[in-house]
Amino acid sequence: MSTEFKRNLEKYAEVILKVGLNLQPKQRLLIGGASSFSDGVPFEAAPLVRIITKKAYQMGARLVDVIWADEYLRLIRLQYSPKKLLREYPKWKIDAIIDIAKAGDAHLQILSPNPDLLKVVDTSSILKFQLFLIKRVQPVTNLLRQNPLNSAVIAVPNQAWANKLFPDIPSNERVQKLWDIIFEICRITEDNPVSAWQTHNGALMKRCSYLNQKQYKELKLKSPDTDLTIGLPKDHIWRGGNLKTKKGIDYTPNLPTEEIFTLPDKDKVDGYVKITKKLIIEGQVIEEAIFHFSEGCVIKANAKIGEDVINAIINIDEGSRRLGEIALLPHSSPVSKTEMVFYNILIDENASNHIALGEGIRSSLKNGNNMTEEEFILAGGNKSTIHLDMMIGSGEMNVDGITENNEVESIMRNGEWALKV
Repeated sequence: MSTEFKRNLEKYAEVILKVGLNLQPKQRLLIGGASSFSDGVPFEAAPLVRIITKKAYQMGARLVDVIWADEYLRLIRLQYSPKKLLREYPKWKIDAIIDIAKAGDAHLQILSPNPDLLKVVDTSSILKFQLFLIKRVQPVTNLLRQNPLNSAVIAVPNQAWANKLFPDIPSNERVQKLWDIIFEICRITEDNPVSAWQTHNGALMKRCSYLNQKQYKELKLKSPDTDLTIGLPKDHIWRGGNLKTKKGIDYTPNLPTEEIFTLPDKDKVDGYVKITKKLIIEGQVIEEAIFHFSEGCVIKANAKIGEDVINAIINIDEGSRRLGEIALLPHSSPVSKTEMVFYNILIDENASNHIALGEGIRSSLKNGNNMTEEEFILAGGNKSTIHLDMMIGSGEMNVDGITENNEVESIMRNGEWALKV
């Protein structure tokens, strides 16, 4: 471990604690726990976790605890467990996060995927297992919508993930290569990363404020492969960068993050859109998928690779054919500049404008977190078991905002911001 790497790892931990979590004195910090995308903290993250733990105690944390997990156990379970027993889930993992959330403490999730781990498992089994997991952790999901705690999600390399991304360089250099990229896209290589993040989050908030004042009734997205109109509900809210807990603690839930996002009207999406980055869903690859929308609903979906997976997803429930999110970010983002697909949605969604099929983001609607399910749906929000982000942006995409008076105003041109904020 080089001196420079140790220094960057220390800086990464500092950004995680001071920007991502904004950990407060006397808070408890839970690392890992119940999630549909992670069983816990991978062993490869141990060096970073130890640094985070030390710094957290130095910042006054009352308790730091970790839920560890081996991702290969998920593969073994899918291969050998009786199918009828796949609904089982350890309640204690759910209870741990609920306890932390209700107390207003802090929570950190670490993503370290093995993109090809489940390739040997059939698609239908994977989707069924994912749906079981989503339903089991629903109590956590419902509670976290209320922003009771400061939480963050980060990425940590592992050998299998690095092997997938860098097959053409020596195997003993791959993990370090991935670490270097994560440090770069998370602004760790800046002289003062915390200050750099404060400046970046401030810029995101200015764009959100501008668009929130505009209250466009529609967005029009246009590129050589996309012609899509997305209606926006009344009192929609653009968010990005910092969020705020019920107790007023600012935190940055995703590291990295480049997007600003809001809620589409589930019944007002028309046209067609093509994804511009490959997706991987539990080992299943999707490429060049095209979705055709009418009155908010996907009426046809095609893909060069993975069409069966896409069609299985949009038929999960009624809401899986409708949009729950539209996010905008510049084509020149640090992630986009790598010209890579990371097979990790935390990173990949920061490479381009994206949409999400499925569950709508309640916090992106005025009083959305306090609405009943029926009220949220009537206001234009979408209800679904899933929330699947798909990258659709490029350096050729234009985005316009349409006012209530049908005036057309530029938001993005050729993939870059046209807003004067």
